[in-house]
Amino acid sequence: GGVLGIMAVLIHQPFVLVIAGGVFVVEIVSVMIQRGWFKYTKRRFGEGRRVFRMAPLHHHFQKIGWYESQVVTRFYILCIVCAVLALATLKLR
Repeated sequence: GGVLGIMAVLIHQPFVLVIAGGVFVVEIVSVMIQRGWFKYTKRRFGEGRRVFRMAPLHHHFQKIGWYESQVVTRFYILCIVCAVLALATLKLR
């Protein structure tokens, strides 16, 4: 991960790293949404409510009935799509 970060900074395109790590970004954002919404609803209504059944997002998919192999396969496909998008947006001089 550190090498990818350094490469993104050296080629002056850190946004490519966000695209390439799209699945990881979505996982992190799902946790932030879940925690933020839970804390907000706990203050507002006295009880915490959840957006997802469980965070991070891959656990939510398992809770709604997807098999672990389905989740892994679909995340692999998303990783490939994100990698292709990152390569497509990469501008080399």
